Amino acid sequence: MATKQVTLKKLIPPIRQWEGPKTQRLVRTPGDFGLGQVPVEMKPDATTNVICGFCSTGCGLNIHMKDGQAVSLTPTTDYPVNMGMACPKGWEALTPLQANDRATTPMIREQRGGKLVATDWHNALTEFTTRFKRVQKEHGKESVAFISTGQIVTEEMAYLGALAKFGMGIKHGDGNTRQCMATAVVAYKQSFGFDAPPYTYQDFEESDVIVLVGSNLCIAHPIMWQRVERNQNNPEIIVIDPRKTETAVAATQHYPITPKSDLVFFYGLAKILLEKNYVDEAFLEAHCEGYQEFYEHIQKFTLDEVEQCSGITPEQMEYLAETIGNGQRVSFWWTMGINQGHEAVRTAQAIINIALMTGNIGRPGTGANSITGQCNAMGSRLFSNTTGLLGGHDFANAQDREKVADILDIDVSLIPDAPSMAYDQIVNGIHDGKIKGLWVIATNGAHSWIHQDRYKEAMEKLDYLVVQDMYTTTETVEYADLLLPAAGWAEKDGTFINSERRVGLVKKVAKAPGDALSDFNIFRLITDYWGCRDAFASWTSPEKVFQLLTKLSEGQPCDISGIKNYQQIDAQGGIQWPCLPQDVAGLNKDNQRRLFGDGRFYHTNQRAKFIFADPQQVAEPTDKDFSMILLTGRGSSAQWHTQTRTKKSAVLRKLYPQSIYVEIHPDDADDLGIKPNDLVLVKSRRAGVTATALVTPTVQRGQLFMPMHYAKANQLTMGSFDPYSRQPSYKFCAVAVMSAVNTSPS
Repeated sequence: MATKQVTLKKLIPPIRQWEGPKTQRLVRTPGDFGLGQVPVEMKPDATTNVICGFCSTGCGLNIHMKDGQAVSLTPTTDYPVNMGMACPKGWEALTPLQANDRATTPMIREQRGGKLVATDWHNALTEFTTRFKRVQKEHGKESVAFISTGQIVTEEMAYLGALAKFGMGIKHGDGNTRQCMATAVVAYKQSFGFDAPPYTYQDFEESDVIVLVGSNLCIAHPIMWQRVERNQNNPEIIVIDPRKTETAVAATQHYPITPKSDLVFFYGLAKILLEKNYVDEAFLEAHCEGYQEFYEHIQKFTLDEVEQCSGITPEQMEYLAETIGNGQRVSFWWTMGINQGHEAVRTAQAIINIALMTGNIGRPGTGANSITGQCNAMGSRLFSNTTGLLGGHDFANAQDREKVADILDIDVSLIPDAPSMAYDQIVNGIHDGKIKGLWVIATNGAHSWIHQDRYKEAMEKLDYLVVQDMYTTTETVEYADLLLPAAGWAEKDGTFINSERRVGLVKKVAKAPGDALSDFNIFRLITDYWGCRDAFASWTSPEKVFQLLTKLSEGQPCDISGIKNYQQIDAQGGIQWPCLPQDVAGLNKDNQRRLFGDGRFYHTNQRAKFIFADPQQVAEPTDKDFSMILLTGRGSSAQWHTQTRTKKSAVLRKLYPQSIYVEIHPDDADDLGIKPNDLVLVKSRRAGVTATALVTPTVQRGQLFMPMHYAKANQLTMGSFDPYSRQPSYKFCAVAVMSAVNTSPS
């Protein structure tokens, strides 16, 4: 096979200084509670490293101080994640802190339909406590729920989850991480015995074959793509994605499969690998179970069936199998293109199965590797206390409950013996009248949740809605009865855990505006007002809570008991879990560590499991009235989710279209009489959205693509969910498109 020389374009903009405010903002402190603004613990003209608060890459940024204020930043050159690189969002990370719509004081909506009006913390928290307790008294403890986020620090997640469940009696709470990583969590737990992404970013540089599935790495995770660029092995870069994305253009091989044909595609690929004897029999014999059943399952997935379902020819499949089979160090990477599907868990496990059967796991440059979305989604997975008990424990396990209760010095009866309902089930619970009160922290579901209008209807049905956020203008705040003003990234201390399991440090380098408080201190206040202070007497600071979390992790696959304090994390350049006390001495030699090098997995028998199922039809197939498939995803490296923060930056706003647009293939556009930049109406069974047509061959015929960052996009998407992970299937719904020349863009 001939080698290919590939030139990969750089995506990082030139270094630019962020211009901070010229004068220092006066800060009012809620002194009655002793939780006012704490002076930034830095020298007036210092430089310090913090972890970026946008995506899961977890880049190190140097924050430069002048006269006690953060005035600019540069990427940290010696941080093992990004090594001096930063994406556009990273360069603008300080800008959202200075937005003019920051929430600076608590606000109450005195009557439905009225305006939010300013109040003080005492009135706000009296209202919070009185109203939620009233709902619980009238409708039961489980009638109040919370929706959290992957954007706050780990210590805040843990405090919220513990306070809600052990202090306030709130059983049901989930996070917006349900939207991005729940599939990977369940897939890893079932296959490996624990939610354990096995890789380190160094694997991007050590592979000779890199397989990217449903991942536009150039756009979604630019620094990870930079790590690919550093690879000296002239790797084959394989992209499996319906769209000809920026990453597909830069790849050596692109397989534009039909949307949601992944499961048939990967079972067919596994069959070819088997037939060509690209199977590591010794690894399977020593370290896996269920392979014989998997062997029998894949026999029915012929090349003809794969082509009929996925559009990929037998010749293409043969070439792909040979590329993987001949690779010495093959790594498989997936993101939302896999996770956000109707049979997403089984699809992720189909990728895991191929890594296992070829022995591509546990060695440098290998792995079945899920890339997370949010900056602290991994922290949420382990310590949010939502669908899993603190420290990767199980609510249903009596021994786990006893362990957690003992460490936290609480009555074990306070810990629920079953996990929470998932996000979609909480929303359904509101519609069914079971959930009457909701507490939303640092997320914007009225924009981001699937089938958006149904979510908004749920918000209107609630008896009481509290939103805790940095800003006053999000779509979700529009429905709030109470707004609690929260500090943002770089205005508080704590830790993030990135996609490669690296615990990194977030530091307070700026003051939150007005009366805004860190989420941690808001939770401390609520603890007092709710009347459960004694149960949280030791939860006095983020670092104290972190030390509790290290104790909770002991004996778990995610054991971080070797990390004693924040200073150790800072000095080391982040520390990947697991980190036991005996691991600490070796970190200076090896701070890039992967899992399963010894072939031992986390099931009781230490074997990985082959898990599989028959493919299922999508929930909403196309028909004559809705004949096209709508795909959604990230639009540019300058946009982030609902744009709550990125739209605050004038620089970032220049890097993407301000109005919603939809990509359409030139042949479809010709058939429909649509020209470039025409207004078109995209209709689903739920809504119609007017957008600007971007006529491009990057989408296939019969398919459309719309970025998720625009609020209208999720009016179209259908509320379909993977049955195991409960993750929404954003990547497929049936739509129609037509010219709408006389209609303004939505």
